[in-house]
Amino acid sequence: MISGRLFKTSAMVLAAGMALTALSGCAGKGDEQHLVYEERPVELLYATGMERLDDKSWNEAGQYFEEVQRQHPYSEWSRRAIVMTIYTHYQAGKYAEASAASDQFIHLYPGSELTPYAYYMKAICSFEQIVDVGRDQASTTAAQALLSDVVRRYPSSEYAKDARVKIDMVQDQLAGKEMEIGRYYLNDNQPLAAIGRFKTVASTYQTTSHTPEALYRLVEANEVMGLHEEAMRNGAVLGYNYPGDRWYAAAYKLLTEKGDRPEIAPDPNGKKGPETPDAKTNKKGWFGFLRPDAG
Repeated sequence: MISGRLFKTSAMVLAAGMALTALSGCAGKGDEQHLVYEERPVELLYATGMERLDDKSWNEAGQYFEEVQRQHPYSEWSRRAIVMTIYTHYQAGKYAEASAASDQFIHLYPGSELTPYAYYMKAICSFEQIVDVGRDQASTTAAQALLSDVVRRYPSSEYAKDARVKIDMVQDQLAGKEMEIGRYYLNDNQPLAAIGRFKTVASTYQTTSHTPEALYRLVEANEVMGLHEEAMRNGAVLGYNYPGDRWYAAAYKLLTEKGDRPEIAPDPNGKKGPETPDAKTNKKGWFGFLRPDAG
């Protein structure tokens, strides 16, 4: 985590807090409040934004940080404010806005010590939008590319450490999508199309939790097509790598019913398939979310 501490305001700034609050008039509906434009001390704007952030008033905090950027665009305060804008938009679930603020920071401050944070948050914004495998996986693919970029740029950072964990989740998600399509083709009596999907999982996503089932489905689909030797080959790969997995027990039963004799018998104490976290339900991973130290 980036070291340092948040800016401590002066007694004068804190004393002016109530006056600024009075100037923040409502110009919207519901929870949306908009600041009335009036030039104010940058320290006061930033400090009030931090107060709103500590109160978890994300939208209001973001408005103060954006006001810092508008009124004092070339100051050090603006640099800090962009980082805090990323954070507040993320917490408010405004992923497009948080990603745009990340891009802004990367463009303006490519050499900053906080730039890795901006790259990481851009990736996390895509990661948080991953949907179940039954829907389009555009966000999953984007998250994979952006998380890999974090690892490539900052391989020794804490951000890269968490990105690697999340890449495993993303890989499992993409493999799950391939499996869903493959099962559809198999149930629709299109075994050749199904084989292509299952082979992708067994080769491209072989470290995911879906690999044992993919190998079993290859046995199943090849048997449907009468390709017994290919079915036996996939069954042997499954038995060698995952002798204790339920999918190998199913493959062994299927092959023996077809009159084949697999060399490896199922072993209840043998290795089972990998257990990879589900990206849809474990988005925070072990690392959780870093609040930036923009002081």
